[in-house]
Amino acid sequence: MSNVKANNKDTLLQVNDLVMHFPIYRGVIQRQVGAVRAVDGVSFDIERGETLGLVGESGCGKSTTGRTILQLYRPTAGTVQFEDVDLVHLKGEELRKTRRKMQMIFQDPYASLNPRMTVADIVGEPLVVHEVAKGKEIQDRVQHLLEIVNLNPSFASRYPHEFSGGQRQRIGIARALALQPSFIICDEPISALDVSIQAQVVNLLEELQEQFNLTYLFIAHDLSMVKHISDRVAVMYLGVIVELASRDELYAKPLHPYTQALLSAVPIPDPVADAKRQRTILQGDVPSPANPPSGCRFRTRCPIAEAVCAESRPEFREIKPGHFVACFFAERFL
Repeated sequence: MSNVKANNKDTLLQVNDLVMHFPIYRGVIQRQVGAVRAVDGVSFDIERGETLGLVGESGCGKSTTGRTILQLYRPTAGTVQFEDVDLVHLKGEELRKTRRKMQMIFQDPYASLNPRMTVADIVGEPLVVHEVAKGKEIQDRVQHLLEIVNLNPSFASRYPHEFSGGQRQRIGIARALALQPSFIICDEPISALDVSIQAQVVNLLEELQEQFNLTYLFIAHDLSMVKHISDRVAVMYLGVIVELASRDELYAKPLHPYTQALLSAVPIPDPVADAKRQRTILQGDVPSPANPPSGCRFRTRCPIAEAVCAESRPEFREIKPGHFVACFFAERFL
């Protein structure tokens, strides 16, 4: 599926048929009886300086995709090309050096910071681990990073419990910037924050992207926030990507029934228009990733599913230039 490219030719990251299965063991001798198919054949590209939004329900495999790209989980199959280097085959020192260029901002600002370490130790740890600075140089760099994320440099001697959720997430962002990466995975960086703080953090991420020419994979539930920050959006369901298009194209003309259902649930500020629009209510629950439906993953909840949907998995194909959909009947919505 290497044809799932953006319009630009400067590709920073290329994910091809990425698979991440977690084995299920049972019995005294721990025999494998199955697998959780968290990610099951995901392909997309991200261009340098671009933000790709990745959306979907809880448990669909978004965060696992992000962690597998960074090789925090070693993939079951597939390739991850970062600056034309396949990360899947890197090990040891080679992988450690490449990781300097890729960082992650985690979802929970309370769990992702070590409570026994000061802010200076947390933000400075990547510099120590990768041996890029020493002594006073680390201290100066930490203070500069705190200024970049709009925190007082004097906070460096404090501990995480002394900060609010928004401040902690800024510390996490400062840590991610420490090694001057080119690619950052933002794993739902605002979902644990108050609504009043979410916009501040997103605006900060946009400012940093412009300042340092960063490339983002922005994982989120909030579709309105994804629309605000993303250049293109990929929609994920039960381990597979069902639709990928430019932001404006996807929000204006979604071609997959699941995307249509997601967007119909997004509140809009005009009560008159909100009352007139047609909601798509999905029936049933998301199937278990340990036992996904045959054929199309979405068919058990799809309002237009037919017999063919159970027989074979729909190809992830380009319906319009730059607009990819995995649905047998996507042409109905053109």
